[in-house]
Amino acid sequence: MGQNEVGLDGPVRLNAADLKSPAAHGRGVETPGYALDQRRVGIVHFGVGGFHRAHQALYLDRLMQRGRALDWAICGVGLMPFDTAMRDALTAQDGLYTLVEKAPDGTRTARVVGSLAEYLYAPDDPEAVLARLADPAVRIVSLTVTEGGYSYNARTGEFLADTPEVAADLAAGAGQPPRTTFGFVIEALRRRRAAGTVPFTVMSCDNIQGNGHLAQKVFTAFADLKDPELGTWIRANVAFPNSMVDRITPVTTDADREAVAADYGIADAWPVVCEDFIQWVLEDAFPAGRPPFEEVGVQVVDDVEPYELMKLRLLNATHQAMAYTGYLAGYRYAHETARDPLFAEFFAAYMDREATPTLRPVPGIDLGDYKRQLIERFSNEQVRDTLARLCAESSDRIPTWLVPVIAHNLDDDGGAAPRGSVALSAAIVASWARYAEGADEAGEPIEIVDRLRDRVKAAAARQEEDELAFLRDPELFGDLVENEEFARHYAAALRSFKTVGSRATLEALSASGWSGLA
Repeated sequence: MGQNEVGLDGPVRLNAADLKSPAAHGRGVETPGYALDQRRVGIVHFGVGGFHRAHQALYLDRLMQRGRALDWAICGVGLMPFDTAMRDALTAQDGLYTLVEKAPDGTRTARVVGSLAEYLYAPDDPEAVLARLADPAVRIVSLTVTEGGYSYNARTGEFLADTPEVAADLAAGAGQPPRTTFGFVIEALRRRRAAGTVPFTVMSCDNIQGNGHLAQKVFTAFADLKDPELGTWIRANVAFPNSMVDRITPVTTDADREAVAADYGIADAWPVVCEDFIQWVLEDAFPAGRPPFEEVGVQVVDDVEPYELMKLRLLNATHQAMAYTGYLAGYRYAHETARDPLFAEFFAAYMDREATPTLRPVPGIDLGDYKRQLIERFSNEQVRDTLARLCAESSDRIPTWLVPVIAHNLDDDGGAAPRGSVALSAAIVASWARYAEGADEAGEPIEIVDRLRDRVKAAAARQEEDELAFLRDPELFGDLVENEEFARHYAAALRSFKTVGSRATLEALSASGWSGLA
């Protein structure tokens, strides 16, 4: 299929049979220049969402457009009830979808991505998923299952074996189908070992420090509990490379679907929209082979850690600085918040005063330029990233992205390393605590989207009689409540958020030179 034309009688259904090139209709959409029937699955991916389709799947599509990596096509796997919608959309479209990249100046580019060759919803046919995972042609299993999908304590890094789903998979006998990513991956590795098949590489693409190390820890912990001998074999034979991934990808809306139909003549049930920036830094640890990602812009390196800490502590943690303060103040989109000079000054102060001191030099990156670029990316009105998305799943995000910054800056390391302040980090946590009360400053209700929703709301409800109640959760915050310096800054910020509101709190912080309100 090359660049042929979109039909003249209205939007064309997006599937292999009906797709025609937008070029002759003046739509300018790039479509797969490779034969879809030549694709062969080489990667199984758990957690097919907007980010995966705007990132890893796009890099593979770029390779396929060059006639490369046709044996590395993706089989997507969904496990959760909400994945049925993705199953229905992608199955009807033969795995094809439209990706629209939006630059800050309003420029848009669109392409139909064809690297996703298959989608399996595991509850429909778990054996089909296991058979695909056991196929010798599959050499990578990749993951975007969110921070919570690793079933670990973000503070201690320990595997949580007692969650209901994981416990059920551990207790399942022979012949009972798995329910979790852990169950499927470990059973597939057991089958490959028994058959003498080379094990696949497990590649995490989630926003977690040392995501490969963490994946190795939790998957082998599951295997140890299920079959200790298999756990030992996995440690010795399965690679878990680290990676850093970056591309702001908001949730697809009906308006996006309508725009794809109107602008490009394509009826796409689930297109993806994203910013025009993209980055992937990947550790080169693939014993079973990998696509030549470096040919299409992936930075393949020996050590990912400097890049991932930069991204997690600058971009991701600053998203949390933006999310609650902006939402409480009445903003609903990231670009609105980032274009407000007071809020932008707050983000820059957090990055300069607290996040940057925790970082070591990043090869090839000027951190000053990187931070300025982040504010520009946050200000991209075309992307329309919602603050509600950034506020979601805070109990996974704050402990993973922000608490390590706080811990670093509270540990003076005997004076051996530069130490940042904790005043602004404390204000970010306090803004979450205020947000978790469930109403913004206009009294409008807030829908809290979080796996620990009831727990964090209950803690926030106790703040009237105990201003440190929200901090008294060791799973989320460790012993921060016992640190006098942090607790003092946190309590002062929380009082300010509750009495004068978000904007006035940031104004007071600015007046203090961003040194805190305590």
